[in-house]
Amino acid sequence: MIVRVGIGQDSHRFLPQDSSKPCVIAGLVFEDVPGFAADSDGDVIFHALCNAITSLTGVPILGGIAMDLCLKDGITDSKVYLQCALKALGGQKIVHVAITLEGKKPHFETHIVKMRSNIALALGIHSTQIGITATSGDGLTDFGCGDGVQCICIVTTQE
Repeated sequence: MIVRVGIGQDSHRFLPQDSSKPCVIAGLVFEDVPGFAADSDGDVIFHALCNAITSLTGVPILGGIAMDLCLKDGITDSKVYLQCALKALGGQKIVHVAITLEGKKPHFETHIVKMRSNIALALGIHSTQIGITATSGDGLTDFGCGDGVQCICIVTTQE
């Protein structure tokens, strides 16, 4: 058995409060904050997952495939990008995902169960294979001050 570990990161600033773009994280819409400044929906969890998978496969999903889908075809749903990343895994099977979110807002605690469920559905794994932690960052970074959200993700696979 071959075990591999990939790490990915993504972050986006919030748009101005009067923006009509929704804030999407793990496929969930958070009503209490504006959307992210991004070409796509800016889903920091799905983007960090794509980057973690890229670190496993070497296939540039966000900088390559997703940008083409977004600019040429107008596809801004990050779940589509994640599906492209999963295809690049080939015979590698995801066995665990660890996710850490940093941001003063939105408040993640009451949404973690639903986020795990959405991620599990997108990845084709059970929600017990996904761990999510969240921190406010105590105001030490722009994320902790409420300017956006950062996500760090570790994906473990086996062949």
